[in-house]
Formats: sequence, C-alpha cells, structure tokens
Amino acid sequence: MTLLDTHIGFVEALRSAGLSVSLAEGLDAIEAMRHIGWGDREVVRTAYAATLVKKQTQRVTFDAIFDLYYPRLVGAGAAGEPEPDGVRDNGAALTGFIEALAEALADADGQGQGQQLQDLAVEAVGRFGAMPGRGPGLSSWSAYTALQRVSPEQLIGRLVAGLMARGMAEEDAERIAGRRIGTFTGLVEGDARRRIAEEKGPEHVANIVVRPTIDRRDFTAARRSDLEEMRREIYPLARRLATRLTKQQHARRRGALDFRRTVRASLSTGGVPLETRHRPKRPHRTELVILCDVSGSVANFAQFTLLLVFALREQFHKVRAFTFVDDVHEVTHHFTPGGDVVEVMENLAASTAHAALWGRTNYGRAFTRFAEEHADALGPKTSLLVLGDARSNYSDLALPVLRELTDAVRHAWWLNPEHARHWGTGDSAAPAYGEIVPMVECRNLTQLEEFVSAISLGVQPAR
Repeated sequence: MTLLDTHIGFVEALRSAGLSVSLAEGLDAIEAMRHIGWGDREVVRTAYAATLVKKQTQRVTFDAIFDLYYPRLVGAGAAGEPEPDGVRDNGAALTGFIEALAEALADADGQGQGQQLQDLAVEAVGRFGAMPGRGPGLSSWSAYTALQRVSPEQLIGRLVAGLMARGMAEEDAERIAGRRIGTFTGLVEGDARRRIAEEKGPEHVANIVVRPTIDRRDFTAARRSDLEEMRREIYPLARRLATRLTKQQHARRRGALDFRRTVRASLSTGGVPLETRHRPKRPHRTELVILCDVSGSVANFAQFTLLLVFALREQFHKVRAFTFVDDVHEVTHHFTPGGDVVEVMENLAASTAHAALWGRTNYGRAFTRFAEEHADALGPKTSLLVLGDARSNYSDLALPVLRELTDAVRHAWWLNPEHARHWGTGDSAAPAYGEIVPMVECRNLTQLEEFVSAISLGVQPAR
C-alpha cells in the first residue's frame, strides 16, 4: 500500500467515524506533508490534526484512527515472540514483567514514563495477549487476555503506598495511581488494535472498534463519561443552531409578490421593474408540547432532547413538557431561563418518581392520562413531539386516544432512539404508533440537531 492509499483510507475512516473532512482539507493535509516530510511521526500527527480536525471533541477519535493507519511500530517490535508454554507455566516472565511495570508506574516525576509504558504495553500484548489456534476470521490478539494476566489494577495499592511514602497526600496518590493505571490500560488496548489492524486491515478495526465522535454516539449506549461530554455539548450546539435558524428565518421572511406595489415602484425607472415588492409575511412560531418517556431505557435520550429544545425555546412561541412512565407529570417549570444544567438534570431525574405509579412503561395508560388531564395543552397552533422507544411491555396501546391527540394539533412527530431495524421486535409497538404519528429515528446529537432545525423552520423532518 502506497502513502497515497494510506492517506485516502485514513480520510475515509475519519469520515465514517463522524468527522467532516472535505476534499479541499484532504488536499491541504497532503500539501502540509510535502513541506514537513514524513520523518517524525508526531509532527505528521500534528499536521494532520491541524488540517482535518475542527473540534477538540473529535481529537480522541482522530488519534485512535491515526494510530491504526500510521502505527508507531510494525510487528512485535522489541517485545519478541509470545511467551513460551514452559515460561507461562512457571510464571517467571510474568513476575518479572509485573515488577518492571510497578517500577514504571511508580516513577514519581514521570521522567521517561511515557516511552517506558509504551514499551511495556507492547510487551504485555506480545507476551500475554497472543491467542494462537483461533478459527478463521477470529483475531489472534486480545487486550483483555493480556490485562487479565498482568492485572495492573492489583498494583494500585502498592503504587499509592509508594507515592505516599514520597510525601504525597492519600487522595492525590489515589488519583494519580488511577490515572496511570488507566493510561497503561489504554496503551495495551491500542497495541492490540494495532496488531489486529496488521492482520485484517485498518478499515476493519476502524469500523468495528473505534468509537465515533461524541455527536454520533448513541444516547442509549452512552457511557458515563460520554454523558458528561454530551452535556457540555448541548448549549454550544443550541447556540450554533439558534444562530443558523435566525438567519434562515430572516431569509424566508419575504412574502408573496405584491404586483401593484412593484408596478408603482417601477414608474421611477421608466416602467422597468428593477426591484420587486413583496407582501409582508406573517411571522409564525410553533407552540410545542413534548411528551417523553423517562423510563430507564431511554432516560438519557429524553433528558438531552428536553435540554436542547428548552435551550432553543426562543425559537418557539410556547413550550410545555410532560414526562411519563405509566403516569404523566409536567416538568415545564424546571426549565427556568439561565438555569444550571446540572440542577436541571437532577430535577428531571427526580421527576421520574412522579411519572411512575407501578414502574413499568405503559404508553397506552400515559396517553390516556394525558388526554384526561392535559388536553387543554393541545390546539390547532400546537405541534406535539413524542419521545420514546415505543416499548410498552405488551400493554394496551390506546391507539384511538393517540389518534385523537394528533388530530387536535397542527403537527405531530415521534422521535425514537432505537435503530429503525429494531422497530417492531419484541414488545416494540413502533409500527403501530408510526401509522398514526410520523416516527423519526433519533439516536445521537447529530440526528437531534437535524430534527430540531427542521421543525423550527416548519420543514418536514426526514423519517
């Protein structure tokens, strides 16, 4: 494979992972390489990042893919061959390795620690992560197997004690020990990916292992660290979206052509209509009612959708929000102007208790209760937005009630955080509800942004 082939594959992998890389930016990267050369890998990484990465949140994904296409070394490196069976049995090599790892992790000032941990990670995978004899199509390297043998977590107590003996406070020692163990674990996982990429190609690993950028990660599969990052993204996303919507609304403010005024204005130019006149367009902003499932399976999705919509509430004439599990509870009052995002999230989590009587999701009962107690929230100027996965535990769906609710409003949409291929499986009532309310897949921040942008401008969202 030539350098050009590698470059093209690298750029395509970045696009597949969610980074927006244009043809011009790819050419800029090639031009940068022409000037700096390929002698220093970290300089190459920096040049690629400067030309292709637009947001700091994309850097983790970029680095993971860069390491696959431009690896630090090829093959076993200095680690040699996997551990022979005899050595595996007596444990001498394992004991020596663990002692070397403990010394590297205990390096108080970190001098040379990075390179030493890199070499130890390569050795760990080479010696203890090999899985010979596996079937066709199966990987012969495993970071999990290597880490199971080495057990770096067992060194935390020893590492903390060593740091405290050097005068460090216990809390600081525990934090540093955890960070260093985490760094080593990440290096082992990275080297296992590198070896697998050599066997099966970097495209295979990038498609399966490398996580997409934060704006393309599924709400329902997000880790705790992902949720924190998504929360930080909500308000910058809302500001960008609000600015774009305002510009688009101004551009669409002109009404139909006013023929009489146009002709009258043309008299000053000899009857030639150089400028057209238009009737003023009556401004219209949507009244929005949100009805969202906050049961455990979709709680994260519902909270982020509510936060984004309320961050954009100036784009709507009026917004009211209701949460449900098997009962309905209004949460509009939680979204006060300038409210702290953490406090809002905590209040929303607490409201789940008010939205549940028996704790089992029941869409039919929730729709019925909403129609009985909050029907006045809907009207001919209102848009209804339902958030949930449409999994109702095989209970009555109350389809006639939902049809009455949608008939009373101007527009109705349903956002479903599950992939469309799962709709209709198990207890999913998505096909039945989708016949009444247009159902839109919304699994990540990118799809959420596209949907909110569409309804704010009165455009029919893509299903």
